[in-house]
Amino acid sequence: MALVLVCALGFTLAGCSSIENMATGEKVDYRSSASTKAPMLDVPPDLTQLARDSRYQTQQGGVVSAAAFQSGTPAAAATPVASTVAVRSVGDVRIERMGNQRWLSTPLTPEQLWPLLQAFWKENGFTLSVDQAASGVMETDWAENRAKLPNDFIRSTIGRVFDSLYSTGERDRFRTRVERSATGTEVYISHRGMIEVYRGQTKDMTGWEARPTDLQLEAEFLSRLLQKLGVKQEQAKAAVADPTAPPARARVLQGQPQAALQIDDNFERAWRRVGLALDRSGFTVEDRDRGQGVYFVRYVDPAMAGREAPGFFAKLFSGDTSEFTGPERYRVAVKGEGENSTVSVLNAQGAPEAGAAGQRIVALLVEELK
Repeated sequence: MALVLVCALGFTLAGCSSIENMATGEKVDYRSSASTKAPMLDVPPDLTQLARDSRYQTQQGGVVSAAAFQSGTPAAAATPVASTVAVRSVGDVRIERMGNQRWLSTPLTPEQLWPLLQAFWKENGFTLSVDQAASGVMETDWAENRAKLPNDFIRSTIGRVFDSLYSTGERDRFRTRVERSATGTEVYISHRGMIEVYRGQTKDMTGWEARPTDLQLEAEFLSRLLQKLGVKQEQAKAAVADPTAPPARARVLQGQPQAALQIDDNFERAWRRVGLALDRSGFTVEDRDRGQGVYFVRYVDPAMAGREAPGFFAKLFSGDTSEFTGPERYRVAVKGEGENSTVSVLNAQGAPEAGAAGQRIVALLVEELK
């Protein structure tokens, strides 16, 4: 009898939880892999920490709360924004967009904004695997969006008691890049996703592979960050809504000694947009030299993400005697030319990269920047 009462109580609580989720209409409900029993991912295989630099020197002034900021903290004068950048302002905070890239602009300094960003990701169910204020980079652990699980009767009752047995087969992580601007801070959020797929001829094994960047998830978290800074939910969602697609603003340059592309932006804007494009495209940024306009990167082919180097027996029975090549190092150089900028791909030694690898890198960047 006691067992029946316990089960009935469990089903009742599960039903209440289900009704509450349906009522709120939440489409995002993350649980970090570090705080659950979900299997840890083997991907990406080449994550490294960013080198520290001196771009973020501590300035005078303490940390301010989001409430104090919204209530009338004096803001620096706004800089003129080029007409090619779509701006949607909500008070002193605004969303800017160019192509398929969005970013948040605020008069808060990076030092003031950093603790708010730390709290923001933790409130949304993530743990931070990279937290480097000096480099302006914050990255979450891999996490699962539990809102994607089916909300049928079985899961609403029995499944709620054994919820850890359910999995979406997808994991997401988000990188936040903070850039100091003349009027405060610009915040860029980029998404990387993995999907679990069956492998082998008998499909009895699974592995993780990269899946495309989800622009809607990036927009969702930018909207939530706006709300964290005091903007109302309706205004935040309207600010990140998709406007009419602008014309292409990046293109491949032909006849160059190295693989290159042109962006219709000055150096300041091009430098930041290229950094976001690298984050989205599967590159690992090892270091960057803004003075020289160079990103030092390693590139992992998304098709190979999550796969280990073939072992001795795998080579022996497959007949593959080639050496396994890991991620290659490259330099991505940004050079301003008035209101335009040229982005070139160089090899690890700084020489022009004109081969197929350089062309593939340029094609990836053009897809993100156009």
